[in-house]
Amino acid sequence: MTDAAPITLTPDAAGHMTPTDPRSGRPVANIVHACHERTIDVALAELAIPGLDRGTLEPLLTYCAQLQCEADAATCPGCKQRTQADGIDSLDTFIARHKEIVVGDGSVRLLGKGTQTAHTPGLEALAKTWSGENYWFWARRCLRKLRHGLRRAHIQGEAFQDAGQSPAVLLMEPQLPDNIGMVARACANFGLDDLRLIAPRDGWPNEKARIAASGANYIIDEASAHPTLGEAMADLTWVCATTARQRDLRKPVLTPEQAIGEMRRRIGQGERCGILFGRERNGLETHEVARADALVMIPVNSAFASLNLAQAVLIMGYEWMRSSPAATLGRVTTFERPVHAGVNMNQDRRATKAELAGLTGHMAQELERLGFFNPAEKTPGVMLTVETMLARAEPTEQEVRTFRGIVATLAKGKGRARKPST
Repeated sequence: MTDAAPITLTPDAAGHMTPTDPRSGRPVANIVHACHERTIDVALAELAIPGLDRGTLEPLLTYCAQLQCEADAATCPGCKQRTQADGIDSLDTFIARHKEIVVGDGSVRLLGKGTQTAHTPGLEALAKTWSGENYWFWARRCLRKLRHGLRRAHIQGEAFQDAGQSPAVLLMEPQLPDNIGMVARACANFGLDDLRLIAPRDGWPNEKARIAASGANYIIDEASAHPTLGEAMADLTWVCATTARQRDLRKPVLTPEQAIGEMRRRIGQGERCGILFGRERNGLETHEVARADALVMIPVNSAFASLNLAQAVLIMGYEWMRSSPAATLGRVTTFERPVHAGVNMNQDRRATKAELAGLTGHMAQELERLGFFNPAEKTPGVMLTVETMLARAEPTEQEVRTFRGIVATLAKGKGRARKPST
């Protein structure tokens, strides 16, 4: 066994050697998982292992990150290293190694030839998780945070508007922290400052959500978690629910543009509004939609109507920002001014008609000298085409001067390539 970390090797009933924390007997992967899913300090507080702090945590993370378990012929439950060591190379093999796998509430059970029973929330989840987690990769992330702090933690940001001046974004039982983070990023992009989570599956706060938010820290920091939909929308006066499925409810059905217009009107009158989004897997239940004041249905391809959570928030956020007088095209910083649709001239100006006439006259003169017009009757028609093209292009004064320099160089050369006068 390696001396690089204070690890105890503990055998289990199946004969596996598991690297464990000697203070608590927990598998190393269990501690890595907690630190990855939560912030390190929150995980340490929740684990509450005597003697385990940021200083003593680093050797455990290093052990996992460097795959020192391989030298010890040890693996953690749920790790991909154990799956490989057991020779499980497919979902079929995984099922066969178990006595049974209980799916959801137990109405579906997968029978195998082994002795152990496993549980999974659904077949989709099983298909994604049967091979185990790359805990060593998670440990490397945690080590980086332990040593260098959170990525983009220095980015604070601030709310785009005062409280209540933008619709609240309500996520019904979000399952994946990554999705919450991407929603937070979309909220920050489009000035939706109030993010509310209803019974998030993996708890709150969650470090994985912060990572996926990619700098939208103030949205993550201010996000609130609520146990029920009723509590999340208690202070709101008007809520619309997004759905792709038709519902047999006597409620207004609005496009995103119409819904945003209605919310702007109501917020302008002092009301507080919200937009309710469904679960990643199956959206909103009908009884949840029934609590909303209106339905929002996004125009989509009818044969493929499902949007992921962040995409749906992004579309609603875009409509919200599009109608805001404070919206800008792209970013605005100390060194970048607001831009407007169309050609932004900055210090340039459009060429005058006299400057355009000077260019076409210059071209006609050189083309005639070089014998381009043959027969001569072609001259008016050719120059009319050139004049029309230049007028349509709307060149700047600098572009006209550049063009005249090109004509002069092609006609007479420049420097040592200058052509002798004829």
